[in-house]
Amino acid sequence: MSRPPPPGGLLRKALILVPEQIRPLTIPQEAKDRLRIMFIAKHALWDGGLHPEDGNHALYHVEVREILRELGLNLTLANRYDTLFEKPDVDFVFPLLNRGGFLNSEMMLPLLCTRAGLPFLGASPILRGLADDKHLTKMAAHARGIPTAPWTVYRRGAPVDPARCPAGERLVIKPNASSASWGVQDAHDWAGVEAAVANIHSQNHDAIVEPFLNGSDVEVPVITIDGKPVVMPMMLFEQADPTHLRTYYEKRDLVDRAQKYQLVPFEDAEWMPIIAEHTRRMAEEFRPFDYGRFEFRLDREGGKVQFLEVNLQANLWSQKVYGRSANLAGLSQSQLIETILCESLRRHGLLEH
Repeated sequence: MSRPPPPGGLLRKALILVPEQIRPLTIPQEAKDRLRIMFIAKHALWDGGLHPEDGNHALYHVEVREILRELGLNLTLANRYDTLFEKPDVDFVFPLLNRGGFLNSEMMLPLLCTRAGLPFLGASPILRGLADDKHLTKMAAHARGIPTAPWTVYRRGAPVDPARCPAGERLVIKPNASSASWGVQDAHDWAGVEAAVANIHSQNHDAIVEPFLNGSDVEVPVITIDGKPVVMPMMLFEQADPTHLRTYYEKRDLVDRAQKYQLVPFEDAEWMPIIAEHTRRMAEEFRPFDYGRFEFRLDREGGKVQFLEVNLQANLWSQKVYGRSANLAGLSQSQLIETILCESLRRHGLLEH
């Protein structure tokens, strides 16, 4: 099945395929001298290569740290939550310590900053929680009429009722608040689903179950400029086998994935405007959020696109979606980081007018 091309014919197709150039923002020197900024990340003090458990996540934190230093910011480094148990002597927090090893850890740093009265990069604690909970995010998408495959959530401590399980020959089971496909599994019958859910519950997480969707993931990075969400050039995790289930170890470069999928620009004039419109509608649920990645599963053969999830603390590393997209939009990696940070500082009233 295929859809007719979007209205506007060849001219619109040509315009769509040209990535939009984004005007980079710069932090005034006066603000760089005046503001004390804390960069807090799990690997903010890391000096090695791949981390044995977190893989390329450590390289990402080091890259951001070095960019912030090169921007000439008055920078403080931290890698522990307890740094914010008492209010530190800083004006703004750039938080990347979002994988704390416990349920809903995405909310911890925003909550600590809010408790201390410190402005910080990213969305509010409640919005971070909404995005972190895949079930609630899918409910928001469904309420806005955005195509979403059937799903159910099995909360830890609640009944695991087979009647609530979505139908499908192959089902995907994962922690409801997982990142980078941590803990993802598949099953072909209820016994397999039940065992996978029990395994996730034993690790103190809720479980979400949904049908496996053939196809490839379209990644849509969004940043905020002048208070408005801006859809950046889209990227595609193009899979050699559309039935392959990507794992945490592949995403973190801890195993070889070269023959399974590759990250490439998404330049499909038929689907880009459709996915962009879905993204803009979903973005309204999370404003203000500074930056976030919106994910969709595209099955070209079946003529379907389905919303998957939102990541408001998306990986900004130059080798992943944001960095590649920024390059297509005419931004260097340093310009990407500075633009996101500058807009957030403006939103919090920390830049002089």
